[in-house]
Parts: sequence; structure tokens; C-alpha cells
Amino acid sequence: MQTMARSQGVVDETITIEVVYALPEKQLLLTLEVAPGTTLGEAITQSGIVDEFPDLVIDPARVGIFGNKARLEDELRSGDRVEIYRPLIADPKEARRKRAELAKEKLKAEKAKAKKAKSSRSGG
Repeated sequence: MQTMARSQGVVDETITIEVVYALPEKQLLLTLEVAPGTTLGEAITQSGIVDEFPDLVIDPARVGIFGNKARLEDELRSGDRVEIYRPLIADPKEARRKRAELAKEKLKAEKAKAKKAKSSRSGG
């Protein structure tokens, strides 16, 4: 987007970006017009998103652009969506291991139940 300040003859350019953050109970997407060369960190500050989520602490390791990890120093381009990620509640590997363990136990219990039902039907 370009706007012309006619009295000064200067072209003042801005780019449109979005800043998003979500909790299970509340999601927020803000659209901003920022100067070219604005960094990811500057956009987060300019968005005022921290005012909407007072407990939000920006962790430089938990930000990205369109699902790709990015740095606070990265310059934004028009149309970029800045994403602020929450910390993981559980380690994905540990959660997967626990699900596999539960599935294994469930299968074992079902087999034992089927075996018991078969033996009671056969009079055994």
C-alpha cells in the first residue's frame, strides 16, 4: 500500500501484516500497517497483543511466520503472519509413548477378556 504526502512530495509506504496468538479459550488476529523493514519483534510490540494477554511472555524461540520458526530480528514482508507460539504442555515423544503403552495395555486386557469368554462358553 502506498500513500502520497502531497505537500512534502514524499512517498510513505507501509506493508500489511498480521500478528496472531491463541489460547484454548481465546484467539486474537490483529492486522497492522507497518513500515517496510519492520522486524518480527517490532511488529509484536506495535500490535499491542501483550495488552490483550497480560500473562504473555514473548520467548524468542517460540515465534514464527506462517508456521516456520523465525527470529525476532527477521524483517517482515507484506502479507506475513507473525505467530506467537505457546509452550508445549507435554513432550510430544513422551505423550506418544504413553498413548502406545495404553493401547498395548488395552489390547492385552481385551485378549484376556476374549480368552476368558471363550473358555467359559466351552465349559472349560
